[in-house]
Amino acid sequence: MLTNAFTHHPHAPTKTELSAALGATQSVWNDFLTHLARESLTTTQEWKCHSPKWGWSLRVLQGQRTIVWLSPGRGGFNVTFILGDRAVASARAARLPQTVRTALATALRYPEGTALRLVVKSPRALPALRRLAALKAAH
Repeated sequence: MLTNAFTHHPHAPTKTELSAALGATQSVWNDFLTHLARESLTTTQEWKCHSPKWGWSLRVLQGQRTIVWLSPGRGGFNVTFILGDRAVASARAARLPQTVRTALATALRYPEGTALRLVVKSPRALPALRRLAALKAAH
């Protein structure tokens, strides 16, 4: 996982700060969020900081349900999906890249679901992210 670019940051990152941190992956971040909105998979975005040492993350919701968390790093970002049992089963059956399948196989299980964590550093990750978001929204 990448270290959050906004640890001990006093406020949610501005667009300028976010762009500086993400660098070339800013377009991947934007493309993913645009896709989620266009497909009506999300309705709301909110910045959250649960602890200064963990930094700021963007919580992306469909109504009151969290679809995905995005945590900006330097030159990339972390994506976290909390998947229920049906979404995990669907993800295992889906044609996803080996890196995603491996991450899913080793993902930790919590009472609220399985925490699938991925690092995004290139546009090649977009198809898998879109598929996972659709699976999460459907289940």
